[in-house]
Formats: sequence, C-alpha cells, structure tokens
Amino acid sequence: MTAPFLPVIQLDALPPGEARRCELQGQAVALFHVDGCIYATQDTCTHGNASLVDGYLIGDEVECPLHQGMFNVRTGQATAAPCVEPLRIFRVEVRDGVVFLQPQDIVRGTA
Repeated sequence: MTAPFLPVIQLDALPPGEARRCELQGQAVALFHVDGCIYATQDTCTHGNASLVDGYLIGDEVECPLHQGMFNVRTGQATAAPCVEPLRIFRVEVRDGVVFLQPQDIVRGTA
C-alpha cells in the first residue's frame, strides 16, 4: 500500500529560487523552488554532515556549504566533486497552496 502524501509547508513560505527545511516523519528534508516546481531531497549532504538548505541554490543545482560539492535537486544526482553519492528524493504534490510530500517511496536519484 502506498503511503499518503503529508502536508509540510505553505507554498508561499517557499519563494521561487529559495530553499527551506522541513520535517517529514522525523527526518530533515530540503525543499527547493525551481522554475515554478517544488523538489524535495534529503537535507544532509551525502559527502559530509552539512545542511543543503544552508548551501547555494544555483538554477536546479544546490552547492553544499561544507565542501562545495553539488547536486541536481530534480534528480538527486551528484554533479560536482567531492560529492559522488546521490541524494534521496521525495515525491511532491502541491494542492491548494500547500506542499505535500510522500514519506514512503524515498528514491535514490537517477539520471
């Protein structure tokens, strides 16, 4: 059985080009607003213990604030060293001005 989507943040709290951290069943999730779409990944860098929300969102990539590695927030793929392991990504829905995430079906990024 597929897990239901859970509300995590009001859409207007996440302006275009910005990132926000939210909690989803006890785990930190990074939300990114890119080109009118919301993307969700694990918040902790796969290379070091750093919050990606504290990094820099450049287009559809986020730069880790610790070692400047980068990830594509759409796919979770690492795009710049020293990061090589992809991020977990979450399914997102936006309904009535609210961002919802599906806690099940956490997926490793794929190209």
